[in-house]
Amino acid sequence: MSIRIFNTLSKKKELFEPLKSNHVRIYVCGVTVYDDCHLGHARAAVVFDVVRRYFDFSGFKVDFICNFTDVDDKIISRAARLGISISDLTTKYIEQFYEDMDTLGVRRANVSPRATEHIDEMIEMISTLIEKGLAYSSDGDVYFDVSRFKGYGKLSNRKIEELETGHRIEPGKNKRNPLDFSLWKSSKEGEPFWESPWGPGRPGWHIECSAMSSKYLGERFDIHGGGEDLVFPHHENEIAQSEGCFGHHWVNFWMHNGFVRINHEKMSKSKGNFFTLKKIYETFHPELVRFFILSAHYRNPIDFSYQVMSDASKGLDRLYNFLLKLNTTSTKKNETVFSIIENCTMEFRDAFSQAMDDDFNSARALGYLFDYSKKINGILNKNKSIIPEDAAMIVKEQFKNVGGVFGLFAYSPEDWFKLRGKGSKFEEGNQTFSLDEIERLIKLREGAREKKNYELADKIRDELEDLGVLVEDSNNGTIWKMMK
Repeated sequence: MSIRIFNTLSKKKELFEPLKSNHVRIYVCGVTVYDDCHLGHARAAVVFDVVRRYFDFSGFKVDFICNFTDVDDKIISRAARLGISISDLTTKYIEQFYEDMDTLGVRRANVSPRATEHIDEMIEMISTLIEKGLAYSSDGDVYFDVSRFKGYGKLSNRKIEELETGHRIEPGKNKRNPLDFSLWKSSKEGEPFWESPWGPGRPGWHIECSAMSSKYLGERFDIHGGGEDLVFPHHENEIAQSEGCFGHHWVNFWMHNGFVRINHEKMSKSKGNFFTLKKIYETFHPELVRFFILSAHYRNPIDFSYQVMSDASKGLDRLYNFLLKLNTTSTKKNETVFSIIENCTMEFRDAFSQAMDDDFNSARALGYLFDYSKKINGILNKNKSIIPEDAAMIVKEQFKNVGGVFGLFAYSPEDWFKLRGKGSKFEEGNQTFSLDEIERLIKLREGAREKKNYELADKIRDELEDLGVLVEDSNNGTIWKMMK
């Protein structure tokens, strides 16, 4: 096994070698907790959840840290507007974050540190930077002196001269140079503050991740991740202050996921074209959201639209429909079919690993999964046979492995085709009907079949088909699924 990762720092794929044998340490920048989670948060969470799961699947021990920013200008402003404490506001949205991500199947981090609980570590780090001449205090504020750090701009591939002309410049009246960034902000009236050697105040945004990551992962670790929008200035500044403080190379691999676009436009709150996860869950099952996110390579942008989600739904349904076929098996052995399926399975297993080893290419891996299910279907159709039970177990095991890495196939096929419509109202022509109505008709039909009233059973089947519900009878009982 040889995992290769695209390193934002080197701008190329590199062979991954952990600093400690079979032990991966990952830090991912988390959310600023002042509002509901949206699709952009979901993408970053799912991407790095899968990275973590694949390392685990590959036999590594994984330490995974993802923080909460629970003090900044937006939080202070929102709490003041609502007339509540900052603590009440951030606690509320941390709880909602967990609710949204648990629903999405994202595993919780080993540690989820809050910025406000690590002020001492930040103050200690800032003090070291001042002692080394890399930072300076001015009237209660502390800034990092970018001119004193050789190599500033190496992550974003920008030169200081370019950054000074037109790029985002952090405001600050006490700065020596325009690019210098805040490490400590002096307190303003009505704002939260902590005591420090430079007077009461609060930390800047960038210093929190450097302090928290080094506390839980050490002064050097394997992977630092986040969204593409964090490359500059956040991660660029993290590198400067961390390597300046520690005096050596800090992170081996930098990983960044691409943007989310809405109907071909970058998702942005300022444009009003963003969707909260709660709103999305009202229409689309959370597992379908995961499937949609993983259908593109993590570094590429993804485009969200109802048409794209409809297409993704058809794709995921195809895979669940294939799993449904595996439930109807034969106890009679067929050595020829078993051998062919075993060979196909070995080919798929190798292809899946190669795709994921190549910079976690989930899109290609899913493509191989579709090919695999298509081949198995072809084998069964050619041999005109129900799949032997022992062969079905091999195939199911592969879907279980893929599901464990991707967070998919968490349901039985029978439940999937019911759950994805649960709570929804379905429309067909001028009719509106609910899941309860479907279940009522299914039970009515089953009762008719038990009484051998096949005319009524067929009539109910036709009625269900008119509503877009496919009914299938098998030795394992009656199942149904939405086909629209």
